Formats: sequence, structure tokens, C-alpha cells
Amino acid sequence: MAKPHQMLHLLLGMLLLISVAPSISDGAISSQYKKSKDQSKPEASTRGTSSAVFPLSGDVYPNGLYYATMNIGNPAKPYYLDVDTGSDLTWLQCDAPCQRCSKVPHPLYRPTKQKLVPCSDPICSALRQCETAQCDYQVQYADQGSSLGVLVSDAFTLRLTNSSTVRPTLAFGCGYDQQLSNPNAPAPTDGVLGLGGGKVSIMSQLKDQGVIRNVVGHCLGRNGGGFLFFGDDLVPYSKVTWAPLSLRHKNYSPGSASLYFGGKSLGVKQMDVVFDSGSSYTYFTSQAYQALVSAVKGDIGDKLKVASDDPSLPLCWKGQKPFKSISDARKYFRSVVLSFVNGKKSMLEIPPDNYLVVTEYGNACLGILNGAEVGLKDFSVIGDITLQDLMVVYDNENGQIGWIKTACDRLPNADSEGFGLDGLCRDIFNEDCNIYSALFG
Repeated sequence: MAKPHQMLHLLLGMLLLISVAPSISDGAISSQYKKSKDQSKPEASTRGTSSAVFPLSGDVYPNGLYYATMNIGNPAKPYYLDVDTGSDLTWLQCDAPCQRCSKVPHPLYRPTKQKLVPCSDPICSALRQCETAQCDYQVQYADQGSSLGVLVSDAFTLRLTNSSTVRPTLAFGCGYDQQLSNPNAPAPTDGVLGLGGGKVSIMSQLKDQGVIRNVVGHCLGRNGGGFLFFGDDLVPYSKVTWAPLSLRHKNYSPGSASLYFGGKSLGVKQMDVVFDSGSSYTYFTSQAYQALVSAVKGDIGDKLKVASDDPSLPLCWKGQKPFKSISDARKYFRSVVLSFVNGKKSMLEIPPDNYLVVTEYGNACLGILNGAEVGLKDFSVIGDITLQDLMVVYDNENGQIGWIKTACDRLPNADSEGFGLDGLCRDIFNEDCNIYSALFG
């Protein structure tokens, strides 16, 4: 059964300015707080040193998120971080000490005063206007979760595709007070990996330090897993469907789109869209959602019955016998298509596999939800369910976002059959595969 927080797992973040926050004293472990550009492939001479690739864990259903392991500190310790392109700030639940933290997979990160980012640091200026010596932050998400803490910096260990290892010092949030949707339940991750385009994001910091170009992408496996990558070594520029990033949105947006179902227009032509890997499901504006639901119901007719007793998602259908997988249910549904105004009429096809969930009750549920019910009024969010088995590229260097269909359920060089990125570069990308030989070796 899908948990309520999974339905609302929507990490579109908003940093807030806070005027008063506790400070970390010496020996923080035991201390107390005091109250559209060129879309062609970049020339080699302008590219970064290399890329980094990370295996992903998790799924859309029943877990509701995808996460990567980041090795932080010296000596490096592993932390599970929720992959979120919808927010900028990376943060960990933190023992500084913690006022309100949930049980996490690893021991809480323990800062020292030497790790504090001072208020005078430019990275803090990009985050907020300081009123104290340290750089405090508060971030809130669309699912009503939040994190309050202080900015710290520490080493991130990254293994690159050129076989080298780098340990850049990056700033991130030490969260000592979290508001979670279910604070009594163990958290599946230690924090959030903010991959947005802002100055405080991990990608911007890596770019500023000359480590990796500001290009990030992910491939979310339909059956769970997948991979995340920093840098552009793996990007098949000539094969990707590109759209310029809209300047109207802080988040990654290809702009506005027209909505189609089964090849027919639904009359929605100015639908602002944001891509967000921190959202389990896809959320349409109220108008678009109602138009889609009406079209789907009309198309299904009496071939399926509404399963009103399934609590997993708002709208579910049951067949004559329980569905065992999406392959059993997809024949009753048609593709949804978003046709973007920008990017030479770039289109994103959303087949039934990318908007349906088959629940533990054997019902097929619509994984596109009404954004108005979670406070989204002016734009739609393309979440994990729709991004499955797509390589999605957020290219901040060239101001564009792109996608290409591919299988994401195995890691690069994960087997001897040529599947994964090594096989993809031969069979799909048609590019030199030498850069992949060092991955996960």
C-alpha cells in the first residue's frame, strides 16, 4: 500500500530567510545550541575534466523516491541522499546536536565549528542575508516538509570516469530541526541531494571549482534502481530531444506545452511544466488534470471498473481479475503527449507505463495527480513516474533540458552482455565507448 507521504513526496524547495537561529559552539558534538543557447555538443577544449556516475536505489512504487550514496567527510562516510532536481540545497540530518531528527540509515553527520560556513562566504550570500556569524538556512518543500539548520562545508569523494578520484570541499546544510510528513517512521534517506541550478547547488559548486561541468542527469529504472551522473561525458548530444530552459521558472522547465491524449488535443495549450526528480508522481494543473481524467474515463468506458476502495492513489481501476503488472493493464490506456512550444516542437511522450501504477491490490492507478490539491496552481510537475526509463539531462552549460528513451535498470558495465552505458553507446549513442571503461570497475 502506498503510504500517504509517498503520494505527497514533492521536493520542490523554497529557501527562506530566517532572522534567528541557534549557533554551533566549540566541540559541537557535545555542545548545546544557543537560541536557449547552442544545442550542439560542446567542443572538447571547453569541457570539464571528467564525469562522475552514481548507482541509484529506490523506485516509484512502493518506496516513492530514488536515492544515491554520497561519501562525505574525512574519512569519508556514506549517506543516502534523495535525488532532487527541484531544489538547490543539499542537506543532511545532523547531530549538532539535533533538536528534531528522525531515525536515518546512517549515524547522523557530526559537524565541528571549523566546518561552519561563515556569513561572509559568497556561498552564504547566495543563500540569504546574514545577521549572525554563521550561515543559517531554512528550506521548505511542497509536501510540507522542511529542514532548519546551518551551512557547513566538507569533502565529497567523487570517483571520475577518467579513473581519478577527487575530494572537493562543498557547502551543504547541517539540518538540526526537520519537519517530516511522518516523523515517527524511519527515514529512507539521510537527507536531500539538491541538484537545481542555483549557486548553492552541488553542481554549481563543482563547476565553480573547475571539477565538473554544470551538467547533471539521471536514468530512473522502471523496476527500481538506475543511475545519476555529474558532467557531460555520457551525454549523447545528437540523439537527445532538447528544449531550451525557460527563464520564467527557477526550476528546470522546458516551458509551456500543449496536452494530447490518444493523439487528440485536450484543449490545454499553455501548460507550464517543471521537471522534478524529487516528486514521486506527476502533477498537472487542475484544468489539465480534469481534462485528462475526463478523456481517460471516456476512453476506458465500461472496459474497467473504478476501484474506489483502493487507498493507494486517488483514481484506480480494476479488471476482471487483478493486474499482475503494468503490461497487463496498458492495453486499456493510451499515451499522453506534451508538445512544447520551445525547442523546435519538442515532444515528450508519456506511455501508460509512465503514468500507471499497479498496486498491491492488483488495480491500475493513475500516477498523474491534481496539483491544486497539494498547492500547485500555476504549473505542472513531471515526476519520477514519468521519468522512468528516460535519460534526462539538465544542461546548465547550454541552458537546455533533454531526454532520450533508454533502459535504466542496470548500471554502466554491470554485466558482460553489453547492456548499460557501454552497450548504449554502441547500440544507441553510436559514440566512442572508451570513456565508460573505468565506470564501476
